[in-house]
Amino acid sequence: MKYLTLLVTALLFFTACGGNRDYSPKPRGYYRIPFPKKEYQDYAAGCPYAFTYPKYAYIEPDKKRDAKPCWVNMQFPQFNATLHLSYQPISSKKEFNELVEDARTFAFKHTVKATSIDEGIIHYADKKVYGIYYTIDGNAASSAQFFLTDSTHNYVRGALYFNSEPRLDSIQPVLNFIKQDMAVMIKSFRWK
Repeated sequence: MKYLTLLVTALLFFTACGGNRDYSPKPRGYYRIPFPKKEYQDYAAGCPYAFTYPKYAYIEPDKKRDAKPCWVNMQFPQFNATLHLSYQPISSKKEFNELVEDARTFAFKHTVKATSIDEGIIHYADKKVYGIYYTIDGNAASSAQFFLTDSTHNYVRGALYFNSEPRLDSIQPVLNFIKQDMAVMIKSFRWK
């Protein structure tokens, strides 16, 4: 009986291991993300700017202790993302230059994790909207930032953050979707 048990165990061991030897690990799976239909609405609160934003997002005042008037956050709750918008009136050329340099500094702080940072010019002379759009590739905390100005009186800086660990491979579809909304917002941006 002892030899029979040993023989059956050995037979099961060899047949279990002798199967498919071409095993390869399965790739990591990600959740399917349902994207809402693109619909937009106007934002024109008591601030010196207005723009169009998606209906599936909502805008709330920035609740940080040091937040200034007209600092708002555009929340994308279904994507766990926030577009932070901060407004600053311009009182001098020196202040304007400092704000532009701050935007550049904030964008390039991500060079530690970014694989590349590209700058694009924003120029809508008919609406007096000018600025720079920073595309930050890689696993950086913020994947897109920009600033808009009329170059004399008004300045708005925007930064998109996801409220999760930055993994570009998993957020890329959502990032592309929100970047389209940011493009609509920037194109529709106007000073009051």
